[in-house]
Amino acid sequence: MLKRFARLDRRIFVICAGVAGVLVSLFLWQMEWLDAWEARTWDWRSRFLAEKGAAGDDIRLILVDQNSLDWGRDVNGWSWPWPREVYGAIIRHCRQRGARAVALDILFTEPSIYGAGDDQTLGEALAAHGRVAGTVFLGKETGDRLAWPDDLPFSGIDVRVAPDLRENPVPRFPRAAFPIPEVAANAALLCNVQLSPDPDGVYRRISLLGRFDDRYLVALGLGPYLAAEPEAAVTVDRQTIRVGDRAIPIDAEGRTILRFRGPAGAHAAYSAAAVIQSEIRRMEGETPVIDDPEAFKDKYVFVGFSAPGLYDLRPTPGGGVFPGVEIHATALDNFLSGDFVRTVSSFQTFLVGAGLTLACVTIMAFLAHPGIIVGVGLLFALLAPAVSAVYYLNGWWLHLMFCETAVATAVFLGVAIKYATEGHQKRFIKNAFKHYISPAVIDQLINDPDKLQLGGDRRVLSFFFSDIESFTALSEKLDPRELTGLLNEYLTAMTDIITEEGGAVDKYEGDAIMAFWNAPLEMADHADRCVKAALRCQAKLAQLRPYFREKLKGKMGQDLHMRIGMNTGEAVVGNFGSHAKFDYTAIGDAVNLASRLEGANKEFGTYAMISGHTRDAMTADFGFRELGRLQVVGKKAEAVTVFEPMYLKEFDAKKELYAAFFEGLSLFYEGKLQAAETAFSQIARFDAAAGAYHRKCKELLNAMAESPDGGETMMQAWKGIWVMTRK
Repeated sequence: MLKRFARLDRRIFVICAGVAGVLVSLFLWQMEWLDAWEARTWDWRSRFLAEKGAAGDDIRLILVDQNSLDWGRDVNGWSWPWPREVYGAIIRHCRQRGARAVALDILFTEPSIYGAGDDQTLGEALAAHGRVAGTVFLGKETGDRLAWPDDLPFSGIDVRVAPDLRENPVPRFPRAAFPIPEVAANAALLCNVQLSPDPDGVYRRISLLGRFDDRYLVALGLGPYLAAEPEAAVTVDRQTIRVGDRAIPIDAEGRTILRFRGPAGAHAAYSAAAVIQSEIRRMEGETPVIDDPEAFKDKYVFVGFSAPGLYDLRPTPGGGVFPGVEIHATALDNFLSGDFVRTVSSFQTFLVGAGLTLACVTIMAFLAHPGIIVGVGLLFALLAPAVSAVYYLNGWWLHLMFCETAVATAVFLGVAIKYATEGHQKRFIKNAFKHYISPAVIDQLINDPDKLQLGGDRRVLSFFFSDIESFTALSEKLDPRELTGLLNEYLTAMTDIITEEGGAVDKYEGDAIMAFWNAPLEMADHADRCVKAALRCQAKLAQLRPYFREKLKGKMGQDLHMRIGMNTGEAVVGNFGSHAKFDYTAIGDAVNLASRLEGANKEFGTYAMISGHTRDAMTADFGFRELGRLQVVGKKAEAVTVFEPMYLKEFDAKKELYAAFFEGLSLFYEGKLQAAETAFSQIARFDAAAGAYHRKCKELLNAMAESPDGGETMMQAWKGIWVMTRK
């Protein structure tokens, strides 16, 4: 009961961490310390989730690009600024091609350097079209006018503001820069061309209405629409600007969030040079450069700059830079499509962030494994951007950083609480048992204390038994300190390799090591790991031999060599012993066979041997030399084929020797002992296993010669099996 209460108490603390995470994030949000990061995440959403190709077909751009400037200078000798009759030609061409309305994103605040006639030509073109939106620049600190000019008729729009508003949300501008009278008098209406970036310099929002001297001016983005629809009523309430029957969402500062269609170029654009040439050719009765008669028909046309030297390029969320005129075009595109982005309310944002956070920590409270806890935290850390993406696709800006910060803070605090309350106990268990059982077993016991009970599972394992050759004789030559020092260094080196390969060291018996793979953690390549560990152990011991020889200064009498036996098979693995003391180990015939194969190396003069069961279970590329069909002590009813494993490079280096060995082995299997003895004799001096078979054949031939029937009975029962008579 006390243990359950402790667990419940920890869970409550973890859930409290979620509440704390929400409160911390709420504080940072209200202090506006998350805003810079939130702006970046919005740009990522705009860039990666923008619906490419979704721009409406009702808008066209005519851009004074670098090619136009070069053409004007090289062909016509125009210096900058261009003569204003050039823009008159553009407007005339738009009128002739049936453009619905035109917006000039150009400030004509000074008389033309080419004379009054140049301004008059532009004014006549504006009047002839009748639906051209001119520009005024409204500014906080920029502009030479503090009041509407007395000699300039009002060319704005009538705006009705809801009477119940405490504060007018339309931003007020104290200064303005007006165009020359020829433009102001002949434009259908004057529009505010001013654009304000966010604090980081990126243009994400636009004010579609502005106030100057108690008069209202729409942004240039709405200018072409109102020039074509002058009767459309404009009203303002707390969260919306309505133009006719269309609604535009605004924030408390009267701004709306633009939905960019991607990088610059989303709207169809034409070079100003091509338009001017088309108008010249049209007037001369020639085929225009732009020969599509529908290019501008019934379109809203924006005229502006895109040449880098004209300084009208702005950074936007869509990536890269936009010509300022295309930002205005994007505003009109959003207006016509009705898909301006809305801001999710603070209350709803709080609910989403708090919901994600509390769901995350509630799940964490009932988990124990650190990896799973971290995984859940990462899942919810990714879930917050996913939720914000869903909101974006539906036209809403959800404050992602509030949600993300709340989740991240809660996960951090939750993990810290779980570590503080449970970590001490886990560290105690690890420190107490790490010298006796494998770290993998310790982790399982920590995560699932119910495993601290007697019993086990039946599964297929790969077993490893090793022993030092002639260790008894060696131990008699060393004093206890030297012997224990040697053993500790040897066992440490071998154990490190075994555990690196995922093995669990079962026990040490003097110099002997027993280990197994595929328990307590399952691994599909357990046989490969077992054999690789054996080959690495042999290689490591070869490196240590000179060190041991030098350290013991000749007392050893011989170098250290180890024999290893390996087998794969079904066994019972688990905790065995009494209720007071037990070990995590494995039992079964498969275990015993691995132990016998370790000793069988003595028979063949080898140092590593695996059963056919292990070879069949392997998938990695190793070399194998078949050693024979072996009947171990205690297994008279069956024989097992055994192999000597090695790296492929070693196998390839001795391929001819092993081929000769296998030729002799095949003769041995067939009972052709005389021929086998001859075959093995040719390579016996080069190969210990061949020497063992050479002696074995001689023994069998001598036994047959001494038998009463000349070995006939022996050959009738012959199966090519090497029968061991000792362990």
